[in-house]
Formats: sequence, C-alpha cells, structure tokens
Amino acid sequence: MNMKPAIAALSALAHESRLTIFRALVQAGAAGLPAGKISEMLQIAPSSLSFHLKELTYADLVTSTQQGRFVIYAANYPTMNSLLGYLTENCCEGVPCTPELVECSACDVENANMPSKILTEKDGQRVAK
Repeated sequence: MNMKPAIAALSALAHESRLTIFRALVQAGAAGLPAGKISEMLQIAPSSLSFHLKELTYADLVTSTQQGRFVIYAANYPTMNSLLGYLTENCCEGVPCTPELVECSACDVENANMPSKILTEKDGQRVAK
C-alpha cells in the first residue's frame, strides 16, 4: 500500500459510525452482514448507513455482493492488512518492537457467526453495545 490508499482508508475510518460499521464487519467474518442487519444492530438509519457503506467501499475497506434481494457487506481483509502493514513498516527505527504482525483473514465461512453484540470502548473498558 502507498500513501494515497492509506489516506483514503484512514479518512473513511475517521468517523465514529464508519469505524463502528467496519469493526462490526470485521467481527462478522467472511459471511458479512446484510445492510438491514447492520442498520438494526448499530441503530443507524438506512439512508445514513448507505452513505457510510459507500464511503467505506470507496476506500476499498468493504466489499458488497448481491444475494437475491439482499446486499451483503463484508470487510476487505487484504486492504485492512495492507493498511496495518503500511502503518507499521517503519516503526522503531527499523527494529521490530512487537512480534511479527500476523495477517488477519476472515474466519471460515461455514463457521462464521453473526455477531449479536458489538464491543465498544467506554471509559477505557470494552463493553457490549
């Protein structure tokens, strides 16, 4: 990844709703989530959700596929991994300061569970939303 896609991805994630949506999609795994389920889970109006998903898709952080009359959205793990790699490739003056970054990938589609709760941070604690 170079600077332009990194800026696009970071800009897309620099909004509370979009970051929450992206984290929900990462948690959902390869199966992704239909737009209606995302809207319901996160209590985001469908029109607002559509706008935010468009921004995340434009930044290549989210993919969408048509399944019948539903549009299923999923996190784009290769882009996420590229962004993480870009952000950490020159850390600590070239000396690794943490163990080698393990690439994240979507969980196995057959074993993917739809999240019933989304974890958020509140006062420094991870809590179910």
